[in-house]
Amino acid sequence: MTMTSTRLRYALVLGGIPSILGLSLALVLQSNIFPNLLLKGQIIIDLGTLMLLSSLMLSGIAWAGSFLSWYCLRRGAQALAEESKRHTDKHHRFIRRLEHEMKTPLAVLQVSLASLDQQYCPGDQERQAVRSAIARLHRLIQDLRKLADLETYSLEQKPVDLAELLQETISAVQDAPGRSGRSISLITSRIPWPLASVKGDRDLLMLAFYNLLDNACKFTHPGDAIEVRIREDGTAVTVDVADNGPGIAEEDLPYLFEELYRGKNARNIEGNGLGLAVVKKIVECHDGRITVRSRPGQGTVFTVQLPQL
Repeated sequence: MTMTSTRLRYALVLGGIPSILGLSLALVLQSNIFPNLLLKGQIIIDLGTLMLLSSLMLSGIAWAGSFLSWYCLRRGAQALAEESKRHTDKHHRFIRRLEHEMKTPLAVLQVSLASLDQQYCPGDQERQAVRSAIARLHRLIQDLRKLADLETYSLEQKPVDLAELLQETISAVQDAPGRSGRSISLITSRIPWPLASVKGDRDLLMLAFYNLLDNACKFTHPGDAIEVRIREDGTAVTVDVADNGPGIAEEDLPYLFEELYRGKNARNIEGNGLGLAVVKKIVECHDGRITVRSRPGQGTVFTVQLPQL
């Protein structure tokens, strides 16, 4: 709306140019500044009046066109905003319904597993497989809840030291089960001045980077290297999360941040396809953006840019 108002002001100023020129010519013609041997008396007055009226008509047409254009743009922007809100609300309701529908069968599975343990005492391998499936469903419901809550989440707006936050996140990821053995290094640009802070919700930003680092750990092996690089360019703080995993197929890249999407290389890896969708939503809530570059067989780099304070 601000850009539309600015364009309207420019259009109004430009539309007034014919009136200004016509008035100036009318005054010149009706004055004795320049001798005119061809036009005398009433002819000069009539010509000056004609120039003034013509210029006023042109300005009126320009102004009317400007207002009509502004009105159409405004209506279009309002319609687009309403459509976007309807889509967001529909999406939010879908996630809520999906979460609700999954809770009941999950509870039944948990009760049934407990009953089987007491009655039949199945083997450890069978029991573990069932428990793993239930745990995966439980994580899916939790991630769906996070994604749904982000639609209406009220962000905290506080200064966040990303270097400190990333160091804490790295420690948390390395302490998680099954994530040890990866070499995760934090490379921070501090010269010639300290890294700028960003404004936002610390807990949500930590969740976003935890998901990215956890994702990198999933696709690497003990002994592999993961780099977290952080820098700023005067307007934004940029964080790269790079790994030397198997990479992502080019045809999967456009759909990577879609909910429940699983790429070819991820089908035998634990996960539910919601982690990157949550990351993207959190980054966008902070007026940032996330991109990904990958080379199959070499590795992947996720890049997050956040406005700096």
